[in-house]
Amino acid sequence: MIADPQRSRNMTPADGRRWQIGITDHVQPPADLEQQAFPEADFHFLNDWRTGDAAADSWRRMDGLLVWHWPVDAETVALLDHCRLAVRYGVGYDLVDLAALAERGIPLANTPDYGTEEVADAACAMILAVQRQILAYDRECRTYRGEWQERPFESQQRTNRQTLGVIGVGRIGTAVVNRMKPFGFRLLGYDPYQPSGHEKAVGYERTYSLDELLAASDIVTVHCPLTDETRGMIDEGFLARMKPGASLVNTARGRVLTDLNCLLNALWTDHLAYACLDVLPAEPPADHPLLDAWRADADWLSGRLIVTPHCAYYSAQAWREMRTKAAETARLYLVDGVLRNRITE
Repeated sequence: MIADPQRSRNMTPADGRRWQIGITDHVQPPADLEQQAFPEADFHFLNDWRTGDAAADSWRRMDGLLVWHWPVDAETVALLDHCRLAVRYGVGYDLVDLAALAERGIPLANTPDYGTEEVADAACAMILAVQRQILAYDRECRTYRGEWQERPFESQQRTNRQTLGVIGVGRIGTAVVNRMKPFGFRLLGYDPYQPSGHEKAVGYERTYSLDELLAASDIVTVHCPLTDETRGMIDEGFLARMKPGASLVNTARGRVLTDLNCLLNALWTDHLAYACLDVLPAEPPADHPLLDAWRADADWLSGRLIVTPHCAYYSAQAWREMRTKAAETARLYLVDGVLRNRITE
């Protein structure tokens, strides 16, 4: 969190009015949480600026934006005549044109920590569901007519004989590691952006290549941001390098997975035992043979694919925390000249 010398010269709007903050999408009135966090501001729920001049003028008057999924592209940025800051309600910013904002001198901040507990909990729930084959047993026993315990899965292993690989050991990845330690997994972590010794402080074995982690892990859980480096990272080659019979959990970003075709092939051939996805490459998803088989509970896929609707982040507490922290970030900058959680690339 740093002070911005350009902002420290003028902490109030030039004409003495209240700060005007626009909420671009998704969040519905009232803006009560935002108002509590930033009492010096008036909050406006903006309409699509492409619908007419009045809507576009509203965007032009805003001193700051709080953004959910609205694409802050070059056309949108061109409207922001008074805007001094844009804040993402969430973590990812792949729909934001950083270069266009930079040209107009508008910094972008995000809210990186609001749902740490919830996403970690969701990932751990998926990991344990895979490890104990909960969904597969649920589907299997629906057809039992004889002895109740007649068909246990013989390949099932004790948890302390399994290796969990964590890709991305930042806030959420670290929370997953801490939650899974008591279950006895061997814990591997791959994150080239964590400093030396991070693995000692947190308590996991560092791998120095992604391939090393994939080859050794019985379950791989993904917790990296979406960047040019990670976009499409999970592709046919990635899955082929995973240990045969391993499983994949992704509660990070949908477009870390290149498409559903590679996942379909890996599950169909049994190279991949299970896949658990809270995020998809396109949301809402278009029709696809993998999702058709999942919806139909096809015999070959039954109990092996878990899909949740991008809700791992959510709890009543996380929702309030996200909205409050985003508004606090705007206030810190506009009123106090302090910029936190700035995104620069």
